[in-house]
Amino acid sequence: MNADERQELVKYRISKARETFNEVNLHISNSLWNTAVNRLYYSCYYAVIALLIEKELQPQTHSGVRQMFGLHFIKTGIIDNSSGKFFTDIYDLRQSSDYDDYVTFDQDIVMDLLDPANELITKIENLLSSK
Repeated sequence: MNADERQELVKYRISKARETFNEVNLHISNSLWNTAVNRLYYSCYYAVIALLIEKELQPQTHSGVRQMFGLHFIKTGIIDNSSGKFFTDIYDLRQSSDYDDYVTFDQDIVMDLLDPANELITKIENLLSSK
């Protein structure tokens, strides 16, 4: 992939992150709490992927995304530890929601995830736009 293609893909992934984050409101208004958690995770995932693509990193799995994000952006101090912890936490919540039996989230949990998810995406957008 050349530099122009990479930049287009980065823009696409950030756009996808915002689009996915914005659709969470539909799930909230319909009390679809587990789906809202899923979409919040994916909104953050798309933003993190954009950051990794910018750095020419290509993880193959969700765990790989978490590991590379931690290694290249959290441990280096480019992105703060609390954002790294949030990304790990929301990954774990999404995993439980999608794969574990009898896991049901509620409004309080989802509402507590909104601001940190938005903050993570915004930090990544700002980091990418400063390059």
